[in-house]
Amino acid sequence: MAHFAKLGINSKVISVEVVADADCKNADGNEDESVGIQFLERIHGWPLWKQTSYNTSANVHNKGGTPFRKNYAAIGYIYDEDRDAFYAPKPFASWILNETTCIWAAPVAYPSVKTYGDPEKYYSIGWDETNTRWIANDVEDPQGNFRWDVSSSSWVSL
Repeated sequence: MAHFAKLGINSKVISVEVVADADCKNADGNEDESVGIQFLERIHGWPLWKQTSYNTSANVHNKGGTPFRKNYAAIGYIYDEDRDAFYAPKPFASWILNETTCIWAAPVAYPSVKTYGDPEKYYSIGWDETNTRWIANDVEDPQGNFRWDVSSSSWVSL
């Protein structure tokens, strides 16, 4: 099965359609994106399509094959013609697109400490755009709020 992203205004993905392999093969019997697009145009009457790979994420093919267009397209994603890549909308103004993976990254590395206590419990970690830092809550104590201290690689009470 082949997958194709239907593109709308500003190359935003508005749907992802599955097409049978047979409907994507050229006269020589080889898979051809343009054949799949022609099939979809006939069926849907829509001209803007790009093939996407269900097996590609962060520019890695999960079955050891060749990655295709950096990421599998999803509704709301953007197709960037210059990068020939799909990626999610920018989550925060301060985040930067990794050119290799086309995954957004915070300007501060994600905390290395994600758990606390005995028995082990997980912090509820989120991004604080106003202060460009990671924050966390103690799930069992909503009053327990913390910020990630990059220099000490530890959580500090707010």
